Amino acid sequence: SGPGLVQPSQTLSLTCTVSGFSLTDVNVYWVHQPTGKSLEWMGGIWYNGNTYYNSALNSRITISRDTYKSQVFLKLNNLQSEDTAMYYCVIDTVRELLAFPNHSQEKASAVLHDPFVPSKSVTPG
Repeated sequence: SGPGLVQPSQTLSLTCTVSGFSLTDVNVYWVHQPTGKSLEWMGGIWYNGNTYYNSALNSRITISRDTYKSQVFLKLNNLQSEDTAMYYCVIDTVRELLAFPNHSQEKASAVLHDPFVPSKSVTPG
């Protein structure tokens, strides 16, 4: 959940509510898909609370969670026109992939899979 329209230079805040899983058992990623482009991995929060971010967004992105409410939060600061996209949170239940503690963007992108949970489309205006 989140706003449908966010102004340039403002902060985007989205919430992903997870059901059927405990956040201490899964990894949750945020991805976005600009119009006409492929999915791009933004970052994620691992089952143990560690966060990993796309280096291109590192100074603007924060991912956090509330395990009691089963919610994962995305904050993206200083929005730009290229942030116009459909945003999704993705649940990853494949624990054996955690053998790679220092996921690169490519490794983390490779483990993205359904189900996608559509969030809001955000168009900086």
